[in-house]
Amino acid sequence: MYGIKNCDTIKKAIKWLDENHIPYVFHDYRKDGLTEALLRSFTENIDWQTLVNKRGTTWRQLSDDEKNAITDTTSAIALMLDKPAVIKRPILVASDNRFLVGFNTNDYTTFTGA
Repeated sequence: MYGIKNCDTIKKAIKWLDENHIPYVFHDYRKDGLTEALLRSFTENIDWQTLVNKRGTTWRQLSDDEKNAITDTTSAIALMLDKPAVIKRPILVASDNRFLVGFNTNDYTTFTGA
């Protein structure tokens, strides 16, 4: 699971995984780092428009020029590297290379087989 530890949605996802005895490794962008290679692996499996959280505070604080400059994968990756809090979270990656973005108990149940 990828995200930022103090995020409320991450806390809900971790609680759900723990309660359902689903093993996971948590990667905190702020503590463990964020690389272009990691973001490229995300964008190879998830549309960049899904990854950029346009409803969050970080996005809303961008100028219109900054927002309008995000037009493709390359510009989205540059933004996410500069402002990791703009990445929608959590991103759950299964051992069989399936990806799930966000947290919803029904989606997690289906995704994990819990």
